[in-house]
Amino acid sequence: MTQQEKPVSDKRTDLPWYSQSSEDVLNQLKTSKEGLSDDDFKKRLEEYGPNKLPEGKAQSPIVRFLLQFHNVLIYVLMVAAVITALLGHWIDTWVIVAVILVNAIIGFVQEGKAEKALESIKKMLSLHATVIRNGQRRDIDAEDLVPGDVVVLNSGDKVPADVRLISTRNFRVEESALTGESVAVEKNIVPVEAGSVPGDQTCMAFSGTAVVYGAARAVVVETGGNTELGKIKQMMSDVEKITTPLLRQIDQFGKLLSIIILGVTGLFFAIGYFFRDYSLDELFLAVISLAVAAIPEGLPAIMTITLAVGVQAMARRNAIIRKLPSVETLGSVAVICSDKTGTLTRNEMTATAVITSNTEYTVEGAGYQPNGNILKDDEPIDASKETLLEQIIKTVTLCNEAEIKEEEGAWVLNGDPTEGALVTLSHKAGYGDYSAKRIDHLPFESDHKYMATLNSQVGKNYIHVKGAPEIILELCEKQQSADGNAEMDKAYWESAMEKQAEQGRRLIAAAVKEVPDDKTSVDHDDIKSGLIFLGVIGIIDPPRDEAIESIRICKEAGIRVKMITGDHLTTAKAIGKEIGIGDGEHAISGAEIENMSDDELQKAAIENDVFARTSPEHKLRLVQALQAENLICAMTGDGVNDAPALKRADVGIAMGIKGTEVTKDASEMVLADDNFASIANAVEEGRTIYDNLRKAILFILPTNGAESLVIMAAVIMGIVMPITPVQILWINMVTAVTLALALSFEPTEAGVMKRPPRKRGAPILSGYFMWRVVFVSVLIGGLTLALYYWLKGSGYQVETARTIAVNTLVAGQLFYLFNCRKMHEPSLGKGFFGNKYAFYAAVILIGLQLTFTYAPFMHSWFGSYPINAEYWIFPVVSGLLVFFVVELEKYLLGQRRLKQLKQEWGEANRIDNP
Repeated sequence: MTQQEKPVSDKRTDLPWYSQSSEDVLNQLKTSKEGLSDDDFKKRLEEYGPNKLPEGKAQSPIVRFLLQFHNVLIYVLMVAAVITALLGHWIDTWVIVAVILVNAIIGFVQEGKAEKALESIKKMLSLHATVIRNGQRRDIDAEDLVPGDVVVLNSGDKVPADVRLISTRNFRVEESALTGESVAVEKNIVPVEAGSVPGDQTCMAFSGTAVVYGAARAVVVETGGNTELGKIKQMMSDVEKITTPLLRQIDQFGKLLSIIILGVTGLFFAIGYFFRDYSLDELFLAVISLAVAAIPEGLPAIMTITLAVGVQAMARRNAIIRKLPSVETLGSVAVICSDKTGTLTRNEMTATAVITSNTEYTVEGAGYQPNGNILKDDEPIDASKETLLEQIIKTVTLCNEAEIKEEEGAWVLNGDPTEGALVTLSHKAGYGDYSAKRIDHLPFESDHKYMATLNSQVGKNYIHVKGAPEIILELCEKQQSADGNAEMDKAYWESAMEKQAEQGRRLIAAAVKEVPDDKTSVDHDDIKSGLIFLGVIGIIDPPRDEAIESIRICKEAGIRVKMITGDHLTTAKAIGKEIGIGDGEHAISGAEIENMSDDELQKAAIENDVFARTSPEHKLRLVQALQAENLICAMTGDGVNDAPALKRADVGIAMGIKGTEVTKDASEMVLADDNFASIANAVEEGRTIYDNLRKAILFILPTNGAESLVIMAAVIMGIVMPITPVQILWINMVTAVTLALALSFEPTEAGVMKRPPRKRGAPILSGYFMWRVVFVSVLIGGLTLALYYWLKGSGYQVETARTIAVNTLVAGQLFYLFNCRKMHEPSLGKGFFGNKYAFYAAVILIGLQLTFTYAPFMHSWFGSYPINAEYWIFPVVSGLLVFFVVELEKYLLGQRRLKQLKQEWGEANRIDNP
């Protein structure tokens, strides 16, 4: 372990910093509240190093660009380029080289920012710190902090290192980016139990978090790489990024195809050499022709273009793809692990219920936008006509430091989120502009858990109090009722509050007290008697409406949605039940995860859907546990605490609005609207893209198969080659560039979100589709070969017969394109004209084939020959025959296969979503 990485705590006690008293921590660190001396600082800086994260070794742009060529299909293209160069067809060579370079450039641009996640964490670190050295306050660079330094923290500061608090005054820290906690955390100096997760370490403040209220002094306990932020960076460095399902499948497919090509060409060479009277030159040319025929040169380009088309389609639905192959991966996702705060919920605290002594009111609307009615018995009411409601709203309005305002069409909060919810409630009730002269106030303190203000209202003075219900209840002897003040009914309030807590709501109580007109100050003694209890307000970070529907759609598609949050267990269960995740009863806490073995966690990850009070390590372990069950996993998040899990997941999904740069750079996809519904849309697009890729492969391979069949049959039969190598390249390129490209734009097939996710490791082409490839290869190749053989036997010139054979093969592919637009169902019928690009491609292809047949320069380049108009009947009839025979095959076999699949899909979804 290097000097800089050396944990401070190794030298001292086994107890963590947060479990020791502040005095013990100061003693262990050999410092005091007066701070270190300059000599001590210099020694410690030399021992522990500067307070900065360790530098990671980044790949150079050249290396990253060269890695774009490390792909089996790119190797296949390179082979094709070498072969065409050896044949002297430089135009084809440069076309293929251009395809390779475009593919690499697209990948380089899309993935160029991937490793910036590690560097982005640095931006979260405080640049300056206020420290006490030699008993004097100084402003220094945060890098110069060492363990034992005493720092001063005030509202608005960024915490410069991991610190143990030694004194606090109304101190609250916003830690959502690190822990997932949806509201600012109230801090104190009281030690907590060993084993507590960072979110429960209330006597600690962590590097990179923000002070939102109050002031504190603290002693630095960990710096640089040993902070919680440093540990997250180290986890991200250690996380192994797994390849996407599509790249794994294409890699397997490419290797299998390479083996088949080598095996067939080797066998072909042996047959020609030992059983046919071919010279070595002729045989070598025939083998090269077969190899060129078998290599799908256009497939990598089609794959890249199809993915790029998918990127644009997803962008229109608010999903921005950063890494091209991840477009398709979304379609195979079996589990989505979602953060709660900001993704499933709005990350805007909202008052949803007001309870007075005689009524429970429901509040409509969500977030800080002051729109929504207050309902009584499901009917909108006027708050000014509800005396008890009016009083509690006035109290929480006056006893408040927050404000909301509209900026650029959106309502934003300035202040504490809980107070912001109360201000928004006030606006909804019509009291947003209500004010009364504030004479004095008591700020919220963790020791007392309430805030109080002294206000002058209509010639009288009142003390307004709001705070923790259990505290306010104990301070009140009376409650306000419709008939005036009445004796406290604590049983009623405890029952009401328990009901609200079960729904995951945080509760704020309010009380009021009339005081003499000459009173000019308020202190804690004034609060101890005479308060009238007004009621409680239930506040929650509300779920997004659209998330509920999206979760239902995901379940229907066989996708499990799991909520992994740093928030409290009760809140997580309640929100989960409301949006359709979990049953509201069962959930796993971070402390339980901590004590589980990997095998136990795998079982728990499958059986449970809600995980609360989780740390970054827990989120990462959960993703790994799900992947160990062979499930393709997506992970969403917005905070730094989500970044390691996002990087490990098959698809990392970051929030575009509220997400940190760290999570965006660790992700494959960014949601432009921070909306879970966009994930469901992206899954649908991903499945469509995968379908279109399969259609393209299903279309391209029979072209290669038919060409290979024609060449092999010609050699075995001992006849002149019906198609030359350069003509084969022409067919491959024009059908791939025109016809196969059109399949990239195919719309979503019906029922795509009724299927279960495909399994990890499933072949890109099933047994049935392999049969289709062979069947169509034999059909098109057989027609082409039979026609060429008949024409030759009828006395036609070789050039004429070859030109007709080429056009016949292309016509077979053109008509087969329309078969491929629907994999199982009939192509004729609804949706036949749904893809205009298929018809554009057909027109372009016809134009290219006319050029191939009649342009003089094409005669010299490709050996074609102008044919009479009546000869076009051969390609057209052959193409129609291919279309109707394949449709008959789909009717006899494809429909039966589709019924089997639908039955399997239904059973799979019932199993995955019981």
